[in-house]
Amino acid sequence: MDMKLLAVFNEIYQTRNVSRAADNLGLPQTSVSLALGRLRRLFNDPLFVRTGAGMLPTPRAAMLVPQLRQALELLQSATQQPSEFDPASSSRSFRIAMTDISHLEFLPALVNKVAKAAPDVRIEVLRITADTAKLLESGGADLAIGYMPELEAGFYQQRLFDDGFACVVRRQHPRIDRNLTESRFKSEPHVVLTAPGTGNEIVEHELKRRGAERKVALSLPTLPGVGNLLANTDLIATVPNRVAQTLVKIARVKALAPPYRFPVFSIKQHWHERYQHDPANRWLRSTVAEPVSYTHLTLPTKA
Repeated sequence: MDMKLLAVFNEIYQTRNVSRAADNLGLPQTSVSLALGRLRRLFNDPLFVRTGAGMLPTPRAAMLVPQLRQALELLQSATQQPSEFDPASSSRSFRIAMTDISHLEFLPALVNKVAKAAPDVRIEVLRITADTAKLLESGGADLAIGYMPELEAGFYQQRLFDDGFACVVRRQHPRIDRNLTESRFKSEPHVVLTAPGTGNEIVEHELKRRGAERKVALSLPTLPGVGNLLANTDLIATVPNRVAQTLVKIARVKALAPPYRFPVFSIKQHWHERYQHDPANRWLRSTVAEPVSYTHLTLPTKA
């Protein structure tokens, strides 16, 4: 039953008059009469009977009054809820699925921005898994952030930035100075990051397309710890530029231009259609999308 029928029932009960009920509701009398007809068919009862004292309720109508009034009040309350999200007063918890790269790039800035604009809002970070799409659909996750081509279809998305690749080695690498040649890239041992969102499949596809092979000595499922690993071995890691920038800051490593031109890829935020117009989700998306302070990584040019 829609709210209009409930309102018509309540107004006729109060006024005992169809015309007055129509005036109070701002509806044509014919609309109120038609609504009353629908109510009568719905409950299989006259509900209101015309008498000299007005439209008096039948026993069935009198019995329905408390329940229908409660339903009307609930619907009116729901439709009168504020349509905007007030971050300053909210204590909501948001769940964001992130790749390791997103942890590095977005999390510190996001935490600071949320703490300033919404001090009581809580952020819970989830790992990207095979169930991320289901979590977005069910509401188990509000957003997913990173390079996730598996979410390209069926979800709303917003490009946050594009990124390319750099090769990272320890600063005092015995065989690699400022330039990384193609022959050195092929002969040196590599560590491959297989964590979701690192773009390793892009690198692999391009190498295969060129007929080039690299010597993979180690595969890692996660990003944390790779800086220390590179600083203490002769391994090469081909990682997104922004990851390379972070590694250069936190470990004794240097970033070099790869000997191949790898394709650029996009970091995006993804959300489900169900939450496209949700005020809280819109606020979260706009907060994530605010420009993040980022100093561009300048790679040594080839001699």
